[in-house]
Amino acid sequence: MSDEIKQQRLEKLEQLRKQNVDVYGRRFEKTDIVNIKEGDVSVKTAGRIMAIRKHGKSSFFDIKDFTGKLQVYFKKDFLSEKENFIFEKLDIGDIIGVEGDVFRTKTGEITLLVKKIIILSKSLLPLPEKWHGLKDVEIRFRKRYLDLIMNQEVKEVFHKRAQILQFIRKFLGEKGFIEVETPMMHPIPGGAEAKPFVTHHNALDMDLYMRIAPELYLKRLIVGGFEKIYEINRSFRNEGISPLHNPEFTMLELYSAYGDFSQMMEITESIITGIGKEINGSLVFNSHGKSVDLTPPWQKITWAESFKMAGIKDWKNVAEVKHKIDQYAIETEMKNDNLFEMLDAIFKKKVQSQLINPTFIYEYPKEISPLAKSYANNPDMTERFELVIGGIEIANAYSELNDPVEQHERFKKSIVDDIDTHKVVDEDYIEALEHGMPPAGGLGIGIDRLVMLLTDAPSIREVIFFPLLRTRK
Repeated sequence: MSDEIKQQRLEKLEQLRKQNVDVYGRRFEKTDIVNIKEGDVSVKTAGRIMAIRKHGKSSFFDIKDFTGKLQVYFKKDFLSEKENFIFEKLDIGDIIGVEGDVFRTKTGEITLLVKKIIILSKSLLPLPEKWHGLKDVEIRFRKRYLDLIMNQEVKEVFHKRAQILQFIRKFLGEKGFIEVETPMMHPIPGGAEAKPFVTHHNALDMDLYMRIAPELYLKRLIVGGFEKIYEINRSFRNEGISPLHNPEFTMLELYSAYGDFSQMMEITESIITGIGKEINGSLVFNSHGKSVDLTPPWQKITWAESFKMAGIKDWKNVAEVKHKIDQYAIETEMKNDNLFEMLDAIFKKKVQSQLINPTFIYEYPKEISPLAKSYANNPDMTERFELVIGGIEIANAYSELNDPVEQHERFKKSIVDDIDTHKVVDEDYIEALEHGMPPAGGLGIGIDRLVMLLTDAPSIREVIFFPLLRTRK
């Protein structure tokens, strides 16, 4: 059917061209539909035809631009012979420019009486009929352009995403932070525990890694004298895909020299409450069937205390932890019942889901925080927190370890005998620390997850324009 429609539209296109109509028009100065009001005269606007209702010598069209939908009224008497010819060749999906006067119909709808019309783009393929033809989630993601045309709610999600990024930049700029850019291809993967994507640079004949985090480069800038910096960055992790994970994702990372993790708590709370007010107009909203309240101050519990929510009294007791793994039937890919891998699995399965209102989980073990500074009075635990909202991990932060000797030892300890991990000590970063890095606080916020939370999106793929999908066979 679509092939037949395409052929019909190609014939219309040729007929228009024979009449010297430019079917793929040029620059057109337009008024946004949202700004059009009753009584306006000689208004020029443009949009995609979404509906056609013909009644003899007059017709009503619905056209839509980014800002909204407008009814336009065509009466043949008001159009030239050429414009009437163009009008007869129009189809749903075409993009047109119109000029005319605005009035309100008897039913109260704002309408444009068209006195001039041009075609700006001829659509050769039909739009999905209503919407039932494009409910398959995978097709929606593969053909996001159709998803955006047909589903206003989807467009609003991405508009909110843009607003969130604008708010973050404005907020941090007012706090004295400057935006920087660091490499996306690294000679050594670092800054997080994750499997990297490997690529090859032909001219230099060297393997490179798509960044898993920008952390080590940003901290090099702190060494160099930049004191308040941030990057809204794309990072890549060669791992599984799930409602909370996409191999390519967006993070905010920021660093503040002479600060620490408690300062990062304050910044995190301020940014997210500010975004909540800006985007949803309230600190209380529904997300994934639960009511979330961002009203500060936010709850704080230690990492060790959090496991009591899963019935674990002593997180250091391997037998107790293993018993809970079995009790909760948690499947893991760990080797040799690794204590911290088991604890992480239990936290994600049994603890995180209980944390609906914002909760800072702080005081993490040194073994799972290789870049974080230890407490002065408790060297086994670090000045680190993770933030959970709506049962989703949103942020991670810590006081940065700036002791080059200890950092070198921690790097060496984290390397395992597995060639697939790509782990090596980043000696250049250690050398940078040896020149002296001031104490600092660092923060990472997952932008995609934050957008998910604030827009009530069921999956991370709903808030990424073009999520990664398996190639069709």
